[in-house]
Amino acid sequence: MRFFVSYSTNIQNPPKSPKIHFGNLSTIFCQNTSKNDIFWQVIADFLPKHPIFSAFWQFIRDFLPKYFYLCEKYLSMLEKIIGRKAEIAALKKAFESKRSEFVALYGRRRVGKTFLVKEFFNNDFTFFTTGVSKGTKTDELLAFKTSLEKYTGTKMPRLTSWMAAFGHLTALVEASNAARKVVFLDELPWMDTPKSNFLQALDYFWNHDMSGRGDVVLVVCGSATSWMMDNLIDDEGGLHNRLTDWLQLDPFTLKECRQYFDARHISLTDRQIAEYYMIMGGVPFYLDFISGEMSLNSNIDTLFFHRTGKLREEFDHLYAALFKKSQDYIKVVKAIYSKSMGVSRDEIIARSKLKSGEALTDILKNLERCGFIRSYRNYSSTKNNKLYQLIDPYTIFYLKYIDSELYTDETYWTDSANSPERNSWAGYAFEILCLNHQRQMLKALGISGVPYSISSWRTDPKKDKEDGLKGAQIDLVISRRDGYIHICEMKFSRSEYEITKAYSQNLQNKVERFILDTKCEDAIILTFITSCGVKQNAYSYLAQRSITLEDLFE
Repeated sequence: MRFFVSYSTNIQNPPKSPKIHFGNLSTIFCQNTSKNDIFWQVIADFLPKHPIFSAFWQFIRDFLPKYFYLCEKYLSMLEKIIGRKAEIAALKKAFESKRSEFVALYGRRRVGKTFLVKEFFNNDFTFFTTGVSKGTKTDELLAFKTSLEKYTGTKMPRLTSWMAAFGHLTALVEASNAARKVVFLDELPWMDTPKSNFLQALDYFWNHDMSGRGDVVLVVCGSATSWMMDNLIDDEGGLHNRLTDWLQLDPFTLKECRQYFDARHISLTDRQIAEYYMIMGGVPFYLDFISGEMSLNSNIDTLFFHRTGKLREEFDHLYAALFKKSQDYIKVVKAIYSKSMGVSRDEIIARSKLKSGEALTDILKNLERCGFIRSYRNYSSTKNNKLYQLIDPYTIFYLKYIDSELYTDETYWTDSANSPERNSWAGYAFEILCLNHQRQMLKALGISGVPYSISSWRTDPKKDKEDGLKGAQIDLVISRRDGYIHICEMKFSRSEYEITKAYSQNLQNKVERFILDTKCEDAIILTFITSCGVKQNAYSYLAQRSITLEDLFE
């Protein structure tokens, strides 16, 4: 990343504490972008891990102070931002571009969108404002006016329209001497109140005043995914094809969760991190509530089962922030939750009581885009029928333990440790964890570059009954284009998983039924994905490939 540094004295004799920031600066460090990228890559990725790093750092500090200040600032930013490499690269590309850029960042509530943008740009904006939750047009314009006054340093007249508001913003941008003018509009959907003509004004601001300048980076954020998709990304009006990039910010992976806890100096085992993920997913805001002074069970009791638990009431806020007509989304989510392996569109209609049509299609599309559900086809299905499965850990946990109102004990999670019911939940939650780490599974199998498809499979219960056969189901089937199929068993246990004689017979029945029903001619690889590995015994040979929890942290 290119950083700029401005000195009030000669560049060869920098002051002790120069101000390092983006934009309007008199001296530019490292004009050669390619060399600069290599330099930062070495500094950020290699040197901190090298045993002579401290000596090198001291040399930089003593003899090349201007380099030291720049490196320190960049490393400080990297330390604050966990993961997000792709998003950082995209923002870097937009900032270093020779044209004006319009970047939209969206993702579920509490995932860290605002934090990422502010940290990346070091809070150095030509203009920044944020929408007012549930505000009126007057509220939104007043907030915008207050931000304009902050950045212009002058009192602004009362704003009565968004055209006037963006007109003042245009004047602010034109008056700026910054090499790149970064404008950040956070929670953009909140600004678009009914009959406010906000979108028309934003359209005019970008198309007429900003896009042709070549020196503007307009970054917009929003948690209301349906609004962001309908009005920006999929818009067919004035903003159609105007975005130069759009980024979806996802929750942390297991590896990023580990990095997060390390940064907070909370010591946890990989298994404990996985259990937290199985309950609340990798949402940074939720992880913030975890106390390093309490046990895992006590943390979950405090956050979920206590009547004032901070995550007990999050469910309704989450869906309301993301989607218009959030109650329809919740009806669909609950309908999908009713079957762990997923349901068909017809089943969703029957269970949710919603009508089939474009509205339901949009709901399913938006839920999938946000990572709440996945769609897939039954491996043996010859029809173009999709199944929809709920894969958001927080939603699954909430619906099972909080929404059901069956678990009212404020210390339930502590009291139920190692119970059969808890172990059953853990098995299902671990399957969801695995589905959310497909890239890591493929890497562990050594097939990252092989084209593949993921599905599930189950026999037809009616046909099984007619034929007098025992039913079978496989929760994860990885079908490779190179003629191999991984039939995956996902098992969560507190020690090595033991394949018993009875279970070995069950496995053999699954494989035989799969081959018989699907007429599969590919080579079958029985693959175990477990928390602690497979115990060696007379039946462990059935696990032809084994992936452990450790592999999912890669």
